[in-house]
Amino acid sequence: MASTPAKRIIQQVRPILSVDRDEAKRRVLSLYKAWFRTIPFILHKFDIPKNEEQCRAKLREEFLKNKDVTDVRVIDMLVIKGQMELKEVTMQWKQKGHVMNYWKETVEPKPQDFLSKFLSGN
Repeated sequence: MASTPAKRIIQQVRPILSVDRDEAKRRVLSLYKAWFRTIPFILHKFDIPKNEEQCRAKLREEFLKNKDVTDVRVIDMLVIKGQMELKEVTMQWKQKGHVMNYWKETVEPKPQDFLSKFLSGN
């Protein structure tokens, strides 16, 4: 009995951009290609101390962060955010520091339990 209202709610949810996973996949691939084509422009305009191979590796890494996302609506939102980032970079609304922020080193979280604190010397 509780499953029928849930089914109606699920059916009423509208897609953001893509109707199915294939269309969402096409959108992701087109966004990836657009970013890939923009890499020489980024290197020239922002004069960052990276080469094309490093930029391509970072682009691949950023896209692979979300490889396990299966919900079409979430994929669409990520594509929209990626398009916004691309527009900000190509219109040069971002500065060199914003672009270099993608290569920021990750900070390891501080130990929380007693044994980890003891072993790290805290």
